[in-house]
Amino acid sequence: MSRNSSGTGTPSGAGGGAVMDNGTNLGSALGRKASLGPSQKQTFNMERRTSASAAGSGRVSRRGSGVVVTPSGTQAVYHTRTHGEAEFPHAEKKTMADQLRKYESLLTLTPQRMRMIVHAIEETLDAGLQKDGMVVVIPTFVFGWPTGEEKGEYLALDLGGTNLRVCLVTLMGHGKFEVTQTKYRLTEDQKQEDGQKLLDFCAECLDSFIRDSLGRTEEDGILSLGFTFSYPCSQLRIDHGGTLHWISIPLIRWTKGFGAPNIEGHDVAAMFAASLKRLNVPAELTALINDTTGTLIASNYVDPHTKIAVIFGTGCNAAYMENAGSIPKMASVGLPEDQGMAINCEWGAFDSFDHQHLPRTKYDIQIDEASNKPGEQSFEKMIAGLYLGEIFRLIMTDMIDSGDLFLGQNTYKLEKAYAFDTAFLSLMESDPTDELLTIVGVFTHFFGIETTLEERQFFKKLAVLIGTRAARLSACGIAAIVSKKGYLEKGCAVGADGSLYNKYPHFADRVHTALVDIFGEKGRNIVTHHAEDGSGVGSAIIAAMTKARKEKGYYVDY
Repeated sequence: MSRNSSGTGTPSGAGGGAVMDNGTNLGSALGRKASLGPSQKQTFNMERRTSASAAGSGRVSRRGSGVVVTPSGTQAVYHTRTHGEAEFPHAEKKTMADQLRKYESLLTLTPQRMRMIVHAIEETLDAGLQKDGMVVVIPTFVFGWPTGEEKGEYLALDLGGTNLRVCLVTLMGHGKFEVTQTKYRLTEDQKQEDGQKLLDFCAECLDSFIRDSLGRTEEDGILSLGFTFSYPCSQLRIDHGGTLHWISIPLIRWTKGFGAPNIEGHDVAAMFAASLKRLNVPAELTALINDTTGTLIASNYVDPHTKIAVIFGTGCNAAYMENAGSIPKMASVGLPEDQGMAINCEWGAFDSFDHQHLPRTKYDIQIDEASNKPGEQSFEKMIAGLYLGEIFRLIMTDMIDSGDLFLGQNTYKLEKAYAFDTAFLSLMESDPTDELLTIVGVFTHFFGIETTLEERQFFKKLAVLIGTRAARLSACGIAAIVSKKGYLEKGCAVGADGSLYNKYPHFADRVHTALVDIFGEKGRNIVTHHAEDGSGVGSAIIAAMTKARKEKGYYVDY
């Protein structure tokens, strides 16, 4: 919802609002039209109303304090200051304390509730191995763990929710590797345009990297390419006996804010191979994998104690190694029951559509209903970095509407969806000053809003609540795999990647605390660690594993 912040005395724009000469804030009334005849005059309804939450306290609600009809017939809500020259009225200390108790109750996950969620996730994973359902648990055709001795040069392309990363990975054996890489930023337009155009852009970036950054040409030979694709699909190409063969599961759904048409349900490997051929890129696509699967393999390559991989960034997901005998929907393939098969959990979709298990608040529901995939990716929308700042913003606008925050101040910048980045929550949690000066800077610089110390203290504690809930829900997913695989007694390492895990303050510590809350002291046997360049290196290792397996004659038909 945009607003004109000019100081004119007349509202401007058919559907917008304005700040009048006397300091009145004019806001949109969500496009509601007044029933006016052509000869009827526009009138200002100057009656002041109090919201239900403000009634009895003497506070006048910021929203709903009056209505004006614009020349276009749109009703606009106005908000007045008590005295034009007076300092902005601020929330009382008691009001902030009451609000904090309210949101503590709303956003806190008890150990008992977490154990219920863990059980539900474990049941969902079991059901997904039986047959595809709401959560599409995907066998990746990555057979077993790496030896740690894989070697060679491979290209890796990593398409994430924010960046496209192009790498040359040199595997050196003994769990060691070197990476040369370049990143390309994805625009929102690219994330929404035609899928083939997006893949063409990826091919162009790869060609530029090979020719300009590495200085290679066709005369230097064609390098094998592993394409790490951060979305639900699983495709692997092996050339045996002179024949090219694809194990292919088409892209199931876009996540992380992607909405590109003409790609869901299509063979992404074939589409990208066509881009490489059409643009004469000196690379050969060998494997197309999910980023979480790559993280699992790369983390185990470096540390064999790693049995689970998780991504907590723009989106969220997990991968682990399952025995083929525990995957009934793959029985027709005829693999030995003890053959390892990497599983892409796609747990971001847990509790979608039915919404029976997750403690969704009205803010989670608002985010879901306004997303490009309503009803889907419910777990992800409560955890991932794409959404945490928006949860915070929706809570603030709720308090603004009820007259508990920023009365008399122009808040139009806060009323734009996703205007409050999750990075702001990180900054607020990390603010070390007594006066919380970092929070002062966030609100004054980015939103033009004055805050009191009491408000800033509330904002910091609210950020902690939102970040802690995300970490505890994340721990539920890890605990479900630990329980399913029986890793609790001996313990295991969990390779973790993504901006939320790497950059959000105290996220990893909160995950570990939550694991103890779920399992008791034995929860300390499960330790997360930063995944070493998981997705890019993982695709290179999988390409090397595929080559070695083919040369030994194992599962050459896959």
